[in-house]
Amino acid sequence: MDRKPRIFTTSFGSVYPLYLQKAAKKGRTKQELDETITWLTGYSREQLQQAIDDEVDFEAFFARAPRMNPNVGLITGLVCGVRVEDVADPLMQKIRYLDKLVDELAKGKKLARILRR
Repeated sequence: MDRKPRIFTTSFGSVYPLYLQKAAKKGRTKQELDETITWLTGYSREQLQQAIDDEVDFEAFFARAPRMNPNVGLITGLVCGVRVEDVADPLMQKIRYLDKLVDELAKGKKLARILRR
């Protein structure tokens, strides 16, 4: 029996403040972080806040995402030494995409580049 990775059952709302902290350390705003997450998932800002408030886990967060951005395939590179484009598990790949976008935000990339415009 395969056990789910712990991140799948971790509440998105418990990790969101860590994303915010990482972005804020580099002078990025909550608005920029939220825009990045809504771009990826299709959530509205209200739906995003509701997911945080409801403490849904990552599995439910991505399962309920209104629509993954069609340009998600343009997100490439390393997160924790793993190429996001090579992650086999679809849910883990979505989590890694989010991690990669937050990393780019924290590294000071322009929002237009992060959102693959």
